[in-house]
Amino acid sequence: MLADLASREVVAFDLFGDLDLRGRVVTRDSLTGLVDAAVAEPPGEVVYGASFENHPSLVARLAERHTLLGNPPETLRAVRDPARLLSAPRMTLTEPSAGRWLVKPLRGGGGIRVRDWSGGAVPAGTYLQERIDGLACSAAAVGDGRDAVLLGLTEQLVGLAAFGVSGYRWCGNVVRPLPAELREQAREICSRLAGEFGLRGLFGVDFIWDGERAWTLEVNPRPTASLEAIEAAYGIDVFDAHLLGCAGELPRVEAAFERPAGKAVLFATEDFVAGELRGVRDVPHPGERIAAGRPICTLVSTAEDPLADLEAQAATLRMEVPA
Repeated sequence: MLADLASREVVAFDLFGDLDLRGRVVTRDSLTGLVDAAVAEPPGEVVYGASFENHPSLVARLAERHTLLGNPPETLRAVRDPARLLSAPRMTLTEPSAGRWLVKPLRGGGGIRVRDWSGGAVPAGTYLQERIDGLACSAAAVGDGRDAVLLGLTEQLVGLAAFGVSGYRWCGNVVRPLPAELREQAREICSRLAGEFGLRGLFGVDFIWDGERAWTLEVNPRPTASLEAIEAAYGIDVFDAHLLGCAGELPRVEAAFERPAGKAVLFATEDFVAGELRGVRDVPHPGERIAAGRPICTLVSTAEDPLADLEAQAATLRMEVPA
């Protein structure tokens, strides 16, 4: 996704090496392997994406060879500490006396391995976060190290069987009207986070909106998965906004238009071999073996009801793949 959003020629280091990924593509089977390949390149500028926020030591290796266009390792360690979240639900590392809680991994993302807590000791490598009922949503923002501007707000798609997931697993984002008060609270929290942690460039914040308050669940201090929907909905060049933020300058966010938009990731529900897929993004190579639970492709919509359109696209693809 990052390579597709970039307004320049890039070398893409990617775990999947999708068929439609533009530029020179280098694939490896692990994040460590991607970093090994990246540090073998001549010095340049590097933007890292999802999962690297949980591996500051790998980001440090990148920074030794290249100029980081993003947040440094020390920022990742600070902002990913759940005990330091602003406007967050209660959290604990020990068994609470009462209440409804979620078990979450200390190094997690996308809702993977998040579940309802049913009592007992808190497993190693996890923490408990108080469960808040409400609307799951995400803010996409750009920081300059002191302040931030809000690019857009999306509703998260979580645990939808239409896309092959359940529970708390993320599967997409849609842009559609959300309460003005939620937008203002999200804008304020993003600004405070940028000032508190010195966030630069694109970052995201996951919230639960309970109808009155936006509760911060997680900060993703790098470009986020919602950006395809944000760019489609508002006509904002998100990659240029990222470069400005990394240079210490806040972009002027003047949306060219505003329309409904959304993206969804279709996940495999059983092992299968990919055929030829058309009209989708992140296209797997024909003949590629995709394991159950792994992403197949990405669907994008600018229909009036993006969720309904995405579900219809997923239903059509189910005729071609076991999803």
